[in-house]
Amino acid sequence: MAGKITLTMIKPDAVAAGHTGKIIDMIIAAGFKVQAMKLTKLSKEKAEEFYAIHKERPFFGQLVAFMTQGPIVAAVLEKDNAVADFRKLVGATNPANADPGTIRKLYATDIERNAVHGSDSDDNAQIEASFHFSGVERF
Repeated sequence: MAGKITLTMIKPDAVAAGHTGKIIDMIIAAGFKVQAMKLTKLSKEKAEEFYAIHKERPFFGQLVAFMTQGPIVAAVLEKDNAVADFRKLVGATNPANADPGTIRKLYATDIERNAVHGSDSDDNAQIEASFHFSGVERF
């Protein structure tokens, strides 16, 4: 059975460009309920911990530097089939390949500055939600 939550982070590029409200509006219009949300800034250590799965990849250092350059908006989103539905709303990692009307097609500038993160599995959604929010912060 598909999970009911996913985690998103509106990345520093989209926050700096003033797209946060428009992205949140798209998320809510797509039927997601916001369980938790906060504006925060990842430290280098926290970004390395969050993206540890990519530690051996050549882009790891760039990813950490990018994700720590400014504030992000982290949010736990609730909906039946949350991970798959959110990934469809987000669009392909490379905005050039994203479907029209998706968040990345509208607000990402390239494969690295791709506006939003979305959990890639139900298991990771649980882990990532707990990374950013305690139980008392989720409603």
